[in-house]
Amino acid sequence: MTNNKSVQKEEQSSTFKILRSDDINLTDEHRATTNKEGYSQCVRSLLQNWRQGTVGCKGRSDVSLSNKKPWKQKGTGRARAGSARSPLWRGGGVIFGPQPRTRTLSVSKHLRKNVCNTILWNYLDNNTIVSLDWKPADGAPKTSQAYNALKQAGIQNKNIIFFVSPEDSYTHTAFANIPNVRMLLYDQWNVYDISNGEMWLVLQKDMDAFKEMVNLWL
Repeated sequence: MTNNKSVQKEEQSSTFKILRSDDINLTDEHRATTNKEGYSQCVRSLLQNWRQGTVGCKGRSDVSLSNKKPWKQKGTGRARAGSARSPLWRGGGVIFGPQPRTRTLSVSKHLRKNVCNTILWNYLDNNTIVSLDWKPADGAPKTSQAYNALKQAGIQNKNIIFFVSPEDSYTHTAFANIPNVRMLLYDQWNVYDISNGEMWLVLQKDMDAFKEMVNLWL
């Protein structure tokens, strides 16, 4: 794939371009710096807050068994037992088992903004943000057309983060079944998702929405 070059084939109705910082009105003055610990904090907070924390075991006071002494203490030849709820018995309570709990982690808006800014510049420096001018044929959305557009750009084998507008159901339907493409709405981004890919893909018609999203990280 050639940098700084817009390529178009007559048999395909799509044009792609590698975005530079100038294309989204950015200069080195907008570049923020953060360390790996800041990125790690943002990712850990997301993964932790996404956990439901619903796992739970029943203790000896929760199981549905009688608390009556199964048999008398002496004279039966059996081992002594005081309750069928004992953790030693099958079906008894669990000792120190996990209980439902919710743990939340938070990070400052300033740190989150700086981390997103660093991720953005990392993609820009590596020339891995692609703008696609895709003009699909009339009719129902087709995955084959979407895949051909990626193949023309030479990124069909990359793990792609594709930013789409919430109202653009046609594009979402066409690209959703491509295994290595992850759809991400402009109003639902987060640090984990935007960093979990090899390339960013943006439609040319959505450049204003992309710039508006990027401005939130400056």
